[in-house]
This record gives sequence, C-alpha cells and structure tokens, in this order.
Amino acid sequence: MLSFTGSRLDRADHVRADPERLAGYMNWKARLLALDGLMPSIGDDGRLVWGTLADAAEDAELVFLGLDEGKACFASVPPRGDASPRMANPALWSLMATLQPDDLALYGGARSIVDWHARHRFCAQCGGDTKIAKGGWQRDCTACGASHFPRTDPVTIMLVEHEGRLMLGRGLGWPEGRFSALAGFVEPGESIEEGVAREVLEESGVRVRDVSYIASQPWPFPSQLMIGCHAYADDDALSIDETEMAEIIWFTREEVTAALKGEKPFVSPPPHAIAHHLMQWWISR
Repeated sequence: MLSFTGSRLDRADHVRADPERLAGYMNWKARLLALDGLMPSIGDDGRLVWGTLADAAEDAELVFLGLDEGKACFASVPPRGDASPRMANPALWSLMATLQPDDLALYGGARSIVDWHARHRFCAQCGGDTKIAKGGWQRDCTACGASHFPRTDPVTIMLVEHEGRLMLGRGLGWPEGRFSALAGFVEPGESIEEGVAREVLEESGVRVRDVSYIASQPWPFPSQLMIGCHAYADDDALSIDETEMAEIIWFTREEVTAALKGEKPFVSPPPHAIAHHLMQWWISR
C-alpha cells in the first residue's frame, strides 16, 4: 500500500452537506485530532492523539474529516499554513515515519485540508474575508458570495524506459547520488499523457511515446496528487534543463535493483515515495 492511502474514515458527504445533521454530530462523542500547528501529535502507543471538541479554541474553525465507526472526527485550522516542501522539515517526516499506515493516511488528508484553509482566508475574486462552509470542504466569501474549494494539484511522475534502461534524475539542490523519477505539474488544458511528454521533453530533451498509467498517491505537501506513469523513449540522447536538473542518467535494471536494496550506484527514493514503488514495479515486470 502506498503511503497516505487507505484512510479508515468515511468522508460522509451526506453529513457535511447538511448543516443540521453535522451539528448533531458535534457532541461529546466527537473527536478532535490533536495538532501542533500542522505537526501531528503522537501518543506513547505510536498512534495519533485525539481529544474532544472541548479542547478546541473558542474561535476555532473546525473541519469535519469524516466518521470513524460512527464518531465524527474534526481538526482545527491552524493560524498559519505551510506550502514548503516536505524536505524543508525533516522533523515532520521523522514523526510520520512512526505512524501506522491508516493513521498516516488520516493525518495526510487532515493536514492538506486544514493547511488549505489556513492559506485561503481571503477571497481570490474580491479579496474579502471567507468563512468555512460545508463542514470545512468549502469556503464562502462574506463580501461577494463566491465559493472556493480545497484544491488538489495533479503532478505526473514518470519512468521513462529505453532499451532496458531507466531514466532517473537528480534535481537542483538534491544531495549527491540521490536520483528519482522525473516529475512535474500537469498544466491547464493538458491531458496526463501530454503532461508526461512535455515534462520529460523540457527536463531531458527526450521525446516519449506509449504513456501508460501505473498508480497514484496523495502527497500532502501541500496538496498534490502524484500520478505515476511509464513511457518509452525512441532515443536516449539527453539535453538537460540545467535550471531544474543537476543530472539525468540512464540506469540499467541491475543498477536500479541494487539501489533499491540500499546498494550503489545511487540512492533511491525512500519507501514512502511513489517513485520507490514505481521502480519496484519496473524491475518486477
């Protein structure tokens, strides 16, 4: 199972869309996810810490996360959001690495949505104040009435293959020796296949064909959906975009296999990243 997938919560849209019904769930049985800003709180048992709605600040904005065995689960919107990449906060991943998969999925979803609220308190249309709506899955402008919804940004992450070798890259600022699949945001007006082809061409100068979908992963830093793909290249000649990439190299199946085992010639993506799973998929074909 990919990290951040497999949440045990029922999102219960029928509840969050009905203010009266949602209010009925805001009782002594309801649970509040304990967060320190956007950081998870983890108990001695290694699980996420939960409190009650009485633990929330009097003026807190509460987001309805869903139902867990009939109990409503909420999280408070923090004062500030955080759009920095996951690598900028190594302490965060150290904490998340201790979580069970279902807790990690729950935390990832909660983090994404409360972070979005913290960074979208003003209307993009008129600049007016916005207020929480639909249990936290919407914000409405108090001035012009425009509705705003939590965003998920699609990102293609792709394995490019040529004659049994795999294209992997090292981004600018990455540690020496660390390589991963190329990736980039899907732009307006693009299909996933077109996004894959454009990003690979821009970053490596290589044209690809026969793009296929492999798997996807939500990535809450802050709100991406990683769309894992595979494609073939007819040529292996590289023309690297040095404004984004430090290196791009074609690796053999044997080299990729060794890296996934923690051996040289390069440092592979960690197991929580979809790139790791894509590479495992490739060598097992």
